Amino acid sequence: MKKLYILKFIFTLLFVGMFLFQTNAQIRIVQVDPATDTVTIHNYGGSTVDISSYWFCSLFSYIQLDDAGLAVTGSLNLNATTDVTISGFGLNNSNADLGLYNTNSFTSTTAMQDFTQWGSSPNGRESVAVSKGIWSAGDFITAPAPYEYFGNGTETGLSFWRTVLGVEDFSLKGFSISPNPARSSLLIRLPDGLDKVRVEVFDVLGKEIYNNVFTKAPINISDWSNGVYFVRVFSDKAVHTKRFIKQ
Repeated sequence: MKKLYILKFIFTLLFVGMFLFQTNAQIRIVQVDPATDTVTIHNYGGSTVDISSYWFCSLFSYIQLDDAGLAVTGSLNLNATTDVTISGFGLNNSNADLGLYNTNSFTSTTAMQDFTQWGSSPNGRESVAVSKGIWSAGDFITAPAPYEYFGNGTETGLSFWRTVLGVEDFSLKGFSISPNPARSSLLIRLPDGLDKVRVEVFDVLGKEIYNNVFTKAPINISDWSNGVYFVRVFSDKAVHTKRFIKQ
């Protein structure tokens, strides 16, 4: 009987450990723009995660996400399949790393949740990311910022980071998409008065899924595969990209 209780206890610990690992592993950095000093984090999991106690580490500088010096767009109590954007950390525009940690143990592979780096040489906590198996030594993004993660949430490394489709974006006020996440249709809203606007949609591998002149009618996405997509609108004055999730 004692052996049975011990086995049950061990299985319980393993189950809890797996649950905690999965909960933490679902949080990823999905966009970094050093020029505007903004970072977007996405919850790829199926449950809400409070990331207010998480930390950024860049070039051996540290800050907790709920620090009063940071500006937050969205909620740090991050719902499933949603984003939060954080600014004010003071990222180096030309050459830096960015690690996301669930505690302030910055040399711990367990505490590190995600990592990326850009510029021309290894930076900061690269060795921790290499030991964790989520980055390769000497890899860095060399494309122009902003940098976007194109993976599915479980994929890691430089090959899943790049400038969105390699095209420079310009601000387009009034551009929105809804709902997000979407299941059957996607509605795109643009400001009045734009002429010759074209809408293109790409999957995370850069494959074009949709290409048409803008209309106010919803786009039918019911037959599209589940995953992350990028909506890019082109006008004679602006180009802008937004990301959405098909569920």
